[in-house]
Amino acid sequence: MKATRLGIWMDHTTAHLMEFSQDKMETKTIDSTFTHEVKETTIHNGEKRMHQKEQHQQSGFYQQIGAVIKNYQEVLLFGPTEAKTELLNILLADHHFDKIKVEVKQADKMTENQKHAFVRAYFMPLSTHVY
Repeated sequence: MKATRLGIWMDHTTAHLMEFSQDKMETKTIDSTFTHEVKETTIHNGEKRMHQKEQHQQSGFYQQIGAVIKNYQEVLLFGPTEAKTELLNILLADHHFDKIKVEVKQADKMTENQKHAFVRAYFMPLSTHVY
């Protein structure tokens, strides 16, 4: 059976995607193409041009994540920056995502194991936790 739940820890440069599973979770990564090096290169062409390029590349980053989200029924967006809220607003404006439950939670920087535990704790009902 295909997983229907997805956890995404994200900031403005990276998204770590984790399918909820009772088994071992694996993390797939999507990186924004707007790196510090790109910023340094484009700022020489003017600040306005740099911000335009950043917005364009950030939009592409969010579109890549959205393309993955379309395959799930429930999605948890979490992380330390406002990127998760920005993505949520994009998803809410697109009717392709109307039937997908998306929730946002604040979280700090985490190790991969901490991210997996966060996703499990969110999606797993309390009655099925093993203590």
